[in-house]
Amino acid sequence: MAAAATTIEAMGSARLTAARGLMEVFGSGGYSNIVLDHKLEQEDLSPQDRSFCAALFYGVIEQALALDYAIGKYSSIPVKKLSPGVLAALRCGFYQLLHMPSVPPSAAVNETVTITRQLGERRAAGFVNGVLRSFLRAGMAVPEPKDKLTALSVAYSIPAPLIQYWRKSYGQEMTLRILEGSRGPAPIFARVNTCRTTAAELTELLAGQGVQAEEAGVKDALRLTAPGSITRLPAFQEGLFHIQDLSSQLCAAAADPRPGMRVLDVCAAPGGKSFTMAQLMENQGELVCCDLHPHRVKLIEEGAARLGLNILRPMVQDATQYNPERGSFDRVLCDVVCSGYGILRRKPEIRYKPLETLDGIWLVQYNILETSAKYCKEGGRLVYSTCTLNPQENQQVVQRFLDAHGEFRLVEPMTTLVKGELDCDGFFYAVLERKTTK
Repeated sequence: MAAAATTIEAMGSARLTAARGLMEVFGSGGYSNIVLDHKLEQEDLSPQDRSFCAALFYGVIEQALALDYAIGKYSSIPVKKLSPGVLAALRCGFYQLLHMPSVPPSAAVNETVTITRQLGERRAAGFVNGVLRSFLRAGMAVPEPKDKLTALSVAYSIPAPLIQYWRKSYGQEMTLRILEGSRGPAPIFARVNTCRTTAAELTELLAGQGVQAEEAGVKDALRLTAPGSITRLPAFQEGLFHIQDLSSQLCAAAADPRPGMRVLDVCAAPGGKSFTMAQLMENQGELVCCDLHPHRVKLIEEGAARLGLNILRPMVQDATQYNPERGSFDRVLCDVVCSGYGILRRKPEIRYKPLETLDGIWLVQYNILETSAKYCKEGGRLVYSTCTLNPQENQQVVQRFLDAHGEFRLVEPMTTLVKGELDCDGFFYAVLERKTTK
């Protein structure tokens, strides 16, 4: 009995940690991964409880809109008027009841009431208990909205204005593919370090380390199943692969970096695309990889050292400021800061950003693209990319650049990637070439 009580108490701590993290994400707009990492550092949770906490935390963020809709059907108080603590507790309770079948309903209710008190909402404990038990008595039924747009919004927990924007930009069929790609869990893909091993050799080696790896549909990319702690794998520590989504791997390949070339990655941290390009260059030539922040440049240095890629030249550089001392390059990759609508299953809180908060971001992106173009030599390639699904940040930026710079041309049609045959993140890239004057 004592052991069981200890387990329940620890799981309660996991729920409380998740709820506090949720209050921070939805209250101050913190990044989910940073918030959770910080919260877990403060708590002494077992690996099992840390896993439960993460599943609850990310699950609630991804489903917050849908959870609020369900809560609203059973709460006598409008969701918008609930205090942050009560709302966080109810979201955790409803998520466990709807999406965590391994949690007994009684435990979900009782523990939610407990964390309500622990969050300083002691007077609301009875209210939370009543809402959850009403939901249980109703068979956990959530009536489907009659309006089709609202129904779609609730089904995917995506705000209706964003769905409408995607429909207008991409059409109904592609919008549905985007919505499907917005839900987790996100797959884990490994990029084989071809300077040290092959896909076949790495697959066999990982199998011996308890990880299933299979071809992912992109050359030298493997999909990993049940990897546990990736950084603890001997194959990872030996620098035989790095983690990178298929979309980013395709973008790096589109730059067509070759052995002996001089390549520039203007917004490189944490370094994934630089690592892939260096491997495609067979670790021959020079690859200058820049970032604005010194601590992020350090991440590139550490990754390159682990992978044994000595052609990388990590350095601090503002991508909006041209530095003629850098010289000219055969290939320039310009992977700019963006709204991130292509990676909702990895950073689910992004979906709740109001569209109007993105006004003006394209100006920064355009500035970076124009600055990056100055480094591209005649006959060289300039690749512009984002991990978002927003034409204003993608096609419109590239077209505006082409209209103003007749010295560049598109090498191939602009590419928008969404989940389909490849289970990749949403992504955009355009491959440009500086025309030769001879």
